[in-house]
Amino acid sequence: MTSIDDLFKNPSLTKSTDELYKLPRLNAKDSLGSNGHLIAEEGDDEDDDVAAGPELPPNLEEEALDDEEGRFFGGGITNDTAEVLDFIDGREKDDLMEAEKIDSAWLRKLALNFEKKISRNAELRAKFEDTPEKFMGSEADLDAEIKALSILSEHPILYVEFAQIGCVSSLVSLLSHENTDVAIDAIEIINELTDDDVEAEQHQWDTLVDAMLDSDLINLLHENLLRLDEDNESDSAGVYHILGVFENLSSRVSIAELMGTTVPILSWLLKRIQRPEPSVSQNKQYTTEVLAILLQSTGSNRAKLIESDGIDILLQLLSSYRKRDPSKGTEEEEYVENLFDCVTCCADDREGKAKFLVAEGIELCQIMLREGKMSKPRALRLLDHALGGPDGAACCEKLVEAAGLKVIFSILMKKHDSHTTEHVLGILSSMLRSLPSNSDARIRLLAKFVEKEYEKLSRLVSIRRDFSSKMSTIDSEIALERFNLSQEEQEERADEWFSRKLDA
Repeated sequence: MTSIDDLFKNPSLTKSTDELYKLPRLNAKDSLGSNGHLIAEEGDDEDDDVAAGPELPPNLEEEALDDEEGRFFGGGITNDTAEVLDFIDGREKDDLMEAEKIDSAWLRKLALNFEKKISRNAELRAKFEDTPEKFMGSEADLDAEIKALSILSEHPILYVEFAQIGCVSSLVSLLSHENTDVAIDAIEIINELTDDDVEAEQHQWDTLVDAMLDSDLINLLHENLLRLDEDNESDSAGVYHILGVFENLSSRVSIAELMGTTVPILSWLLKRIQRPEPSVSQNKQYTTEVLAILLQSTGSNRAKLIESDGIDILLQLLSSYRKRDPSKGTEEEEYVENLFDCVTCCADDREGKAKFLVAEGIELCQIMLREGKMSKPRALRLLDHALGGPDGAACCEKLVEAAGLKVIFSILMKKHDSHTTEHVLGILSSMLRSLPSNSDARIRLLAKFVEKEYEKLSRLVSIRRDFSSKMSTIDSEIALERFNLSQEEQEERADEWFSRKLDA
């Protein structure tokens, strides 16, 4: 039996097997390096490099090798990782320094590089027309310079100088580049620079846009619409960016009119919304949205669409939704709403009412009122616009002739939201105002108010009382707010008070 003295004389027996595997042999001269690694001084003892204990198993040998870079003694990262982190920190500092230097000098330097890349690419394309591999490198450089212009959207104060030094003209000229990818990148940048979200002053935006228009931007965008193939994903994105530019530019009425009359943009939009698709795509929905914006902007655009039988086309597209509703929250739902907006705009004009009548728009709306769900309130709004105004008499007579009174009065007798009630009252007031006295249509209308012991009149009185009560509450609130205000302050808040009355 081993004595206690023997145990103390042989300390290796007190260590576990795992400790024997990992314990290096050190002497008094061993020391720790600056990075935490163990450094042994050279000596004459040949056993200095020999580890104590039995030979390490293969898996533990690998762990020991992994630990040589200082997992435990070196702070948890390797030298390579430390270099990467230092590089990232340096780049971040450089980026901050660069962001602080975005000024006129930076813009001139950017413009110079941009012009050089354009010239270099044009030169190589002309010189090596039949060997694309020799100019593709310059095309990639040009593409990078185009994308670098996007930072200008964050500094609209430079828009005026950007236009004055001629860079805008060079950017727009790239829309005619042989490589559609380059043209698409240029269109995307133009879309970003003209976006409503850019915090630019009006004169800055106007200066930039005027320079683009002087470079024939609208025609070049139309040419790209004709050459891009939406079956290609990249080209489809290009079409989307073009539509975005149209939307941005239409905020100025004169440009919206230019797009509708001088350049055949409306014709392309009408043709695009008729393109059959398995499901309504983002581009098709966006096309109807841009069309609605252009029609709302100017009467000349509406006249152009009406001349092109656009109302008939729009009603045909809407007819597929007379009984079927699009899925909620989809591109198709927005597409249908935009179609209704387009027809409603046109139905306000005299020529539009006549075309709407000929295209059997009254009958289509009736079907939607009886059988539609999502389309029902929109059809009611469309009828309100078609029957309204001094030129709506023919539409009023057609509604009575098509047995539409029953549908309208059934809606009146039910409780609805304020918008639905507003449109029903608008339709009834238009018919009472426009139908000729002693005409059959007017007599039939008046008879509806008399039948069933004047229940329709009672309903109208009830509606008036509700509105009157709401208006009294709003008037009282406004009177209290007006009491302590000066005349000037009251004039400033007049529009706000009027809006609140309308909402009530």
